[in-house]
Amino acid sequence: MSKMLYVDVETTGIDPLYCGIIQLAFIVEIDGVVKEQHHFKVRPFETDRINAGALKTVGVTIDEIMTYEDPNKVYWKFRKVLEKYVDVYDKDKSKKFFPVGYNVQFDLDFLKSFFLKNDDKFIGSYFNWKKLDVLQLLYWFHYKGVTNFDSYKLETVCSGFNIPLVAHDALSDITATRELFKMLEKRVLLIGVDLEDVKDVGVA
Repeated sequence: MSKMLYVDVETTGIDPLYCGIIQLAFIVEIDGVVKEQHHFKVRPFETDRINAGALKTVGVTIDEIMTYEDPNKVYWKFRKVLEKYVDVYDKDKSKKFFPVGYNVQFDLDFLKSFFLKNDDKFIGSYFNWKKLDVLQLLYWFHYKGVTNFDSYKLETVCSGFNIPLVAHDALSDITATRELFKMLEKRVLLIGVDLEDVKDVGVA
């Protein structure tokens, strides 16, 4: 069974230790089928730093984000969804989620910090940590001469692939990222990669 969690966050800054999540959107996909998707607007923790430039990028104000849902409640809702698909006590990594996103390490770092701020250090129980980064896949396509964007910002790439996107809206971002990933996945075989030839590499 293939479990994938496409995830995107919008934040109050770029440092996951000191800044907070204000939007959390994710799509649960099991064996290629979308099971559910969610979009939470999250009030920052009182200790979170808020960068005015970051809010301007997202298009929100401090007063607006202070009306968002309590971060502890969002944490429990998010965790409840994850636990529907992953047994945290099962150490078999093949039964965990592949995390997928655009520059996804940024999102994972903020999620790890978000869990820690909710007194939970076990976010690793839900993921196999074999992250699938769509941005890195695009860099590989660029190397192979398939793409040649001047900028690899998500909005630029989506425009080039005619994928609808409302930039810096977490749900729109991750929906577009998933569509982009599926599109690139189909093109892998078109540039000479035969998965049947490599599927057993590394298997004892």
